[in-house]
Amino acid sequence: MDWASIFDNTLRALLGREAIIYALAAIGLNIHFGYTGLLNFGQVGFMAVGGYGVAVSVLQWDLPLWVGLLVGIGAAVVLALLLGMPTLRLRADYLAIVTIAASEIFRFMVSAPSWREVTGGSDGLSGFSAEFYDANVIPDGSYGYGPWRYGARDLWILVVGWGLVLLATLLVYLLIRSPWGRVVKAIREDEDAVRSLGKNVYSYKMQSLILGGVIGAVGGMFWAVSQSSVVPGNFGTVPTFYAYAALILGGMARVWGPVVGAMLFWALLAFTQGTVNELVANELIPNSIMDANQAGNVRLILVGVGLVLLLVYRPQGIFGDRREIALGDR
Repeated sequence: MDWASIFDNTLRALLGREAIIYALAAIGLNIHFGYTGLLNFGQVGFMAVGGYGVAVSVLQWDLPLWVGLLVGIGAAVVLALLLGMPTLRLRADYLAIVTIAASEIFRFMVSAPSWREVTGGSDGLSGFSAEFYDANVIPDGSYGYGPWRYGARDLWILVVGWGLVLLATLLVYLLIRSPWGRVVKAIREDEDAVRSLGKNVYSYKMQSLILGGVIGAVGGMFWAVSQSSVVPGNFGTVPTFYAYAALILGGMARVWGPVVGAMLFWALLAFTQGTVNELVANELIPNSIMDANQAGNVRLILVGVGLVLLLVYRPQGIFGDRREIALGDR
């Protein structure tokens, strides 16, 4: 068993690109569900419109990258308005159904052959991140210590990504401690009571949906730009539930909960993947029971069991407060 390699990969996953992407997605979901009580099952749709907004703007419309980022944010705002206008006056169930349906509709649209000239069809788009890497101010070389050792290009990705996470976290911190934050938390608990005090519940819900969606779109744009490609297959339903897993793990309605949850979630996936692979490679698990191709699914099973146990024994997550988040009362 190569435990050194397992722990190195686990520690790298704590600060890796995937942790950044899902931290941003989970921060958006925290605004939606953790603070406002909006059940959004289509966060990946916001990530997709952000990623495709950048890619199409740069490759098809010959716009600068920073303009493409604004296009991605604008697309997320439009999507939030389209989803929220018919559903936010109704029960949370309708928003959940509409969001997951909209994310799948968008994915099928961008992969359709009729849109191939614009979106690249099922092959997606690539080669639109030159401006991002040209802006790299880190000199060539190797940086870091131990498992956290990176070249200039990888370090630039991580610096920008974690900078975005810190900015999003600071924004949430300031908003939730403002009068706006107190109103959305009150809506989560009892929107009729908030309405009776003269607050426009529909407006606050829409603002929350837009804000969380934009942060999710930033995660999608970072995903697209950092790997210089967008592919429809990346934007299935799985990323949304990964983001929910990170949110639940860290603790809902906690500013740092989604960030720590995303880091731990990807570290757990890396650790279980490495451990199972080593067990199979060293024949500690016979091939008659499991082969190398099945190891990837086993890691999801193990992490899933861990999340179920967490929900049973500590439903508020690692940093959550059971008094504030009563899942059974939603």
